[in-house]
Amino acid sequence: MNTIKATLFYNWHFMRVLRLGLGVFIAVQAIKTHDAFSGLIATFCLFQAVTNTGCCGSQGCSTSVPKNSSDKIEGIEFEEIKSNKS
Repeated sequence: MNTIKATLFYNWHFMRVLRLGLGVFIAVQAIKTHDAFSGLIATFCLFQAVTNTGCCGSQGCSTSVPKNSSDKIEGIEFEEIKSNKS
């Protein structure tokens, strides 16, 4: 129960407030126009704001850092290229 309370009341940032505002605005418009599709979009935006998730899920858009399995530093060989023009 404590984690649900923490999810709902803490860690509000710009994108979360924007989703909430957008969801409320679209919900009001859906009620005024009797549009079910807008109601679904509003529900989706409000769900994201309340649960603090995004389209990809929590931290879903971040990429993992590739790890190098070998600790060896390999030497790089350079080849000198000369031009034939004089």
